[in-house]
Amino acid sequence: MENNKTALITGGTSGIGKELAKLFAKDQYNLILVARDQAELDHTSGELSAFGVKVETISKDLSVMDDAFALCEQIGDRQINVLVNDAGQGVYGLFTDNDIQRELDIVHLNICATVILTKHFLKGMVSRGEGSILNLGSVAGKLPGPWQAVYHATKAFVLSFTTAVREEVKDSGVTLTALMPGVTDTDFFNKAGMNDSKVVQDKEAMADPAEVAKDGYKALMAGEDRVISGFKNKVQVNASSIIPDSAVAHQLYEQQKPVEQEQQQNNKE
Repeated sequence: MENNKTALITGGTSGIGKELAKLFAKDQYNLILVARDQAELDHTSGELSAFGVKVETISKDLSVMDDAFALCEQIGDRQINVLVNDAGQGVYGLFTDNDIQRELDIVHLNICATVILTKHFLKGMVSRGEGSILNLGSVAGKLPGPWQAVYHATKAFVLSFTTAVREEVKDSGVTLTALMPGVTDTDFFNKAGMNDSKVVQDKEAMADPAEVAKDGYKALMAGEDRVISGFKNKVQVNASSIIPDSAVAHQLYEQQKPVEQEQQQNNKE
């Protein structure tokens, strides 16, 4: 019997997105992978095709709004059973120092592309009375984050947006789920220029992207509203709900500041 389930995954060539793609492939979903780098798409497609599913690749830069709309136009009204909005970026540094265009690209990718793709594919899902969407949030969305002020704010948007739209379509047979990982061993921090941050120095404390993906996949298939991946992350989020935001922001400032700044401070003391 020919498989007719399809999952569209953005950012599916590395990290959590790639691990999610593997899980869908194992469950015999055909895949549409969207990422910027065609070479990485080709490599990932070769790996996932081994599961006996069809893998289609589309090269788009979703931080460019024209590319996000072009993706929707290219897919058109094809049946997409699952949408995974995984593509996302951050940038490390003080808000006053960071390049504004880089930060706007992050807003476009993390927020605007998520809204555009969700709007397009959700309509088809609702009309069919079935479908599911997994949006990559983060525990960062519950925590004001100095040194990553824009990134944390975009993830707060993703969580609020996912929860609100989920409520709007709750009787339609369609579910939206937010996956909220913490610090995970992916290339995110390298691309964000965060290698000097205190928070990424302990590699052993980082979550395995495969385990994070399993948490997200399980929650998506169960139709849950959100899942915080990892016990320590659950504790941190729960604690932040009873601590003033100013105190949480100070704590994150200390956790995420550059190692060199920490060393200089210790030397002065």
